[in-house]
Amino acid sequence: MAGCVLTLLPSAWTHASAGPRLRTTADAPAAEVAVVFGAGLWNGRPTPYLARRLDAAVELYRAGKVKVVLVTGDNSRTDYDEPDAMRAYLTGHGVPDARVVSDYAGFDSWDSCVRAREVFGVHRAVLISQGFHIRRAVALCRAAGVDSYGVGVSDVHDATWYYGGAREVFAAGKAALDAVFEPEPRFLGPKEEGVSRALASLAD
Repeated sequence: MAGCVLTLLPSAWTHASAGPRLRTTADAPAAEVAVVFGAGLWNGRPTPYLARRLDAAVELYRAGKVKVVLVTGDNSRTDYDEPDAMRAYLTGHGVPDARVVSDYAGFDSWDSCVRAREVFGVHRAVLISQGFHIRRAVALCRAAGVDSYGVGVSDVHDATWYYGGAREVFAAGKAALDAVFEPEPRFLGPKEEGVSRALASLAD
């Protein structure tokens, strides 16, 4: 019994931290920046799961609720580039290239959140992911100092969805440890001005 309680405590934390901050694209609050987390590529293109996250970002941009989209994902090897594939998808759906900023070292959710704040200077954002992941994303970004709201996109409850939901029980444990111990991202690097430049260009 005690083991079950300890196992579920991190999930309870993510639900408590993020629950009041979950929205749909229709009622998401206005924010200068939307953050879209990577979710894999098929033959160099976004997986259906990632495409639905990007579709939500396009919807928020068209509605004027966000001004810049920060795409964060894995580019740890030359033949795998989530951020550029995400950028291509967004620009192909009408988001101007100048309004998309790429984070090539978003190797996991904690790294993406810390880098959003420390590297890109994001203090408030709407986060976009699948429903099974969005609570953890919001909880982690809040722990990293980003005032976050989350849009959880819906998906068919297929094998991938159930796998993602089951994985969250274990991922929440790592998330709780990240929030407590605040480890450095795998790669932090220097500050980048992509977000601030994109926002400044709107005032020109």
